[in-house]
Amino acid sequence: MPEGLISQIAVVTGASSGIGRQIALELAQAGANVLVHAGQNRTGAEATAAKIAALGRRAEVVMADLADPTARQTLAKTAWDWQGRLDILVNNAGADVLTGEAAGWPLEQKLAQLWRVDVEGTIFLSRALGASMADRGSGAIVNMGWDQAEHGMAGASGEMFSAVKAAVMAFSKSLARSLAPKVRVNCVAPGWIKTAWGEHASRTWQERAKRESLLGRWGTPEDVAQAVLFLASPAAGFITGHVLPVNGGLNHSSPSSDQPGHGVSPPPAAE
Repeated sequence: MPEGLISQIAVVTGASSGIGRQIALELAQAGANVLVHAGQNRTGAEATAAKIAALGRRAEVVMADLADPTARQTLAKTAWDWQGRLDILVNNAGADVLTGEAAGWPLEQKLAQLWRVDVEGTIFLSRALGASMADRGSGAIVNMGWDQAEHGMAGASGEMFSAVKAAVMAFSKSLARSLAPKVRVNCVAPGWIKTAWGEHASRTWQERAKRESLLGRWGTPEDVAQAVLFLASPAAGFITGHVLPVNGGLNHSSPSSDQPGHGVSPPPAAE
């Protein structure tokens, strides 16, 4: 396990469950104190914080709707003021527009929500906190992309998520140049990760997820969290401006990747 996070201060957005929770726990296990962000699920965020505290690390919960510019500003200030500095920022939060009430929204409304949360939220927090990190002299930022953004996925959901996550991935590469050499900026691009959606997915999706990975299995939240931990740690001290796919090796020969007729695709890893 990468070492060197003892007493470091981290913020993980969207950490109330799933991948975000696992990222927060991995960082805590490596020694970091973690500010746990959630948009709506306070109960889940408090459960994450309790798990971190059980590891002997400090944890605090902060609620903020990343679609709201004022809330973003408040989160950025809270993140820095919590311990008077910040060493690691993980922008994991993503809008869920495929389940609940949002599933019935028109495409334009879904896209607007994804853009506000995934893109604008990531850009604002990365720039605001990245500038403070640079002034202090060091830091690491890890953002959340999607492996299909590079190659495309058929269907309305694939079109939306590809556009949004490609923007995050491109931004991360540019910000790495802006903040070098003091702050490293990288991005993970998860593939088929078995979060809550995957646990209940139909047999068709279960088979597709395995078929489109060279390793022949779903990824897990732990797979993504361990990649984030590596990129945030001193073990990745000579890596910046990189997008790391976490997908078991994308199987480009799988016909389903480009088959028409898949009007609804599953949410990407950052839920």
